[in-house]
Amino acid sequence: MPLTDAQRAYLNEPRFAVLGILGGDNSIWQTVMWYRLEGDTIVMNTANGRLKERQLRKNPNVSLTVENGYDYITIAGTATIDDDPERGQREIHAIGLRYQSAEENQKMAEGGWNNQHRITIEIPISKIVAHGSLAG
Repeated sequence: MPLTDAQRAYLNEPRFAVLGILGGDNSIWQTVMWYRLEGDTIVMNTANGRLKERQLRKNPNVSLTVENGYDYITIAGTATIDDDPERGQREIHAIGLRYQSAEENQKMAEGGWNNQHRITIEIPISKIVAHGSLAG
């Protein structure tokens, strides 16, 4: 489903996303995450071994909401995981720069990212529900 220009501009701003996944006990788990938009795909990053990574391997169906009050977009899609650690490191550094300064990004890298196996999560947008000024 194609994004409108307004929706694309909104998602390209440094906003936080809430990722919804199915947990191990079949309950819904949500986590706040950084992301970036690449074409019509949401790209996220996490450390290998975390709950979201383990559960996405079992059930890749996700929902994602990016909100600003009454303006929000909810996206549905099927996630894929790229285990390439080199790409994972590139992605966390690139995504991090959307949300913080280069100095803060470097501190995060030295404090943890560089010592983690980072994985890349891609969510092609298959369904969009937009509200407020983003509807239509």
